[in-house]
Amino acid sequence: MASQDQATATSDLTFPEADVDKDLSVQNNKSLEVDTISSKVATSLEIEQQAEAEQKEKEKKKKDALQTLKTTVLVSAVIVAVAGVVFAVTKKLREK
Repeated sequence: MASQDQATATSDLTFPEADVDKDLSVQNNKSLEVDTISSKVATSLEIEQQAEAEQKEKEKKKKDALQTLKTTVLVSAVIVAVAGVVFAVTKKLREK
């Protein structure tokens, strides 16, 4: 197996040196290079995340509305049951 030094010596694929002054100085570098593919991917990802968040919000509202309806029905059933018991008890008391 070749060592790291041998691999770099035989390989002519090296990164070009960076011009730090040009890259970091705003006065010297007026053009901004944008990778269009990465930009499109990021934009589509943001749109997808927004759509997903909206979908979750809709589901949450739907679930909250359903929960409210269930609670209302249960409370109404309990009230009707209590009222029925009260009427039954008062009827029994009148009979005696």
